[in-house]
Amino acid sequence: MFDWLEWFLDGRNAKTFLLFLFFITFILIVAYLYTGKRRTDSFEQNKFIPLDDDDVPQGKELKDEHRQD
Repeated sequence: MFDWLEWFLDGRNAKTFLLFLFFITFILIVAYLYTGKRRTDSFEQNKFIPLDDDDVPQGKELKDEHRQD
């Protein structure tokens, strides 16, 4: 009756099952994120955000740090 539990408790089978489960979950998350026009457009607009913080001039940061009020 509990043969499936014995199969699952075997370490080799559990690892294979969990690998398959996590892989399917990853594929479903990626498919969810890249389907839908609105989400795809949002990703395209935001893909350069990590590179945008170089716009602040270096001199302005130094003046603000050493300013005494």
